[in-house]
Amino acid sequence: MSLENTSRRQFVAGAAALSLASTAMAKSGGASRMAPSRVIGANDKINVGVIGVGGRGSYVAERFSKYGSEVKPGACQVVAACDVYQKRVTEAKDRLKCTGTLDYREILANKDIDAVIVATPDHWHAKIALEAMDRGKDVYLEKPMCHTVDEVKALISTVKETGRVVQVGSQTTSGDQWWKARKAIADGMLGKMLMSQGSYHRNSTGGEWNWKIDPQAGPDGKGDDYIDWKTWLGSAPKRNFDADRFFRFRKYWDYSGGIATDLFFHVMAPMNIAWGEAQFPHRVSAGGGIYQFKDEREVPDTFHFIADYPKGFSVVLSSSMANSQHIPGTVRGHEGTLVMVEHGRLEGFAPNITVLPEFRMPSR
Repeated sequence: MSLENTSRRQFVAGAAALSLASTAMAKSGGASRMAPSRVIGANDKINVGVIGVGGRGSYVAERFSKYGSEVKPGACQVVAACDVYQKRVTEAKDRLKCTGTLDYREILANKDIDAVIVATPDHWHAKIALEAMDRGKDVYLEKPMCHTVDEVKALISTVKETGRVVQVGSQTTSGDQWWKARKAIADGMLGKMLMSQGSYHRNSTGGEWNWKIDPQAGPDGKGDDYIDWKTWLGSAPKRNFDADRFFRFRKYWDYSGGIATDLFFHVMAPMNIAWGEAQFPHRVSAGGGIYQFKDEREVPDTFHFIADYPKGFSVVLSSSMANSQHIPGTVRGHEGTLVMVEHGRLEGFAPNITVLPEFRMPSR
């Protein structure tokens, strides 16, 4: 399926029946009505709205706020926060000194907001980002960028069409070591690249993604205990309220890709930087299962895969949520081996990279 076959218009049109609000589309000919952006002067602050203020969203919003108040005063400010859980909205309003709402459409309709942070569960990422761009807003989008491949294609198409800025957030991809690795590979220090390997292992005693549940919270909750469950489900299959699904959404396929999209992105993003150009595999095999955490989860607690690339090299990734010993983040070539993170996990800054010359067995 090409990008042209999955355009923004087709994606949004297909999702319209599941939408809480129609997107900014003209009725004649299906042409989009792109909202103009606010003209920002040299002395103006960039106004940011955050959609999704759970653990990750709260952290990112606070970083943006701190940057605009301490690191580069006047650069930006968080002016609005949204979540479907009223308790989180109330806390965000108090913490960030901003307005709050249960309805993300209010943030997108606010002409004074220039950019949005999208830190919702994965199945909402694409829809909100697409609508934000149509409203003339730039987007900081938490990883994973989308929940499905079709959503990814629609998002890329829309970025090209609207000219909006979209940054997908992933820790440490600005780290200097990846760029050192990129130069070493480009300079031919490894010779022909053969394979890369990495891992993301951690041992969660309570079962990975089993975050705390607020027992009073739900669609029947009063005041701060209220959750807008219908909105939270969005395009996902309809079902009665399930606190485990709401608070621990990464355990379920309807809202998450599990280890593959939550954690392996931290491994693959630095590798793509180091390789020097965006590359996509032509063959992938995977395995794993639920070996340790026998609870309600649907996604594996142990997962691994091998990907083969057209240019003639492979990637091997390993992960378990029940064992903490990592595999060093490594790129292997015919002439040498590059170790990017000796302790294994590619999420995290390392002071240096190590290039080891390859030892060749003498011919007999």
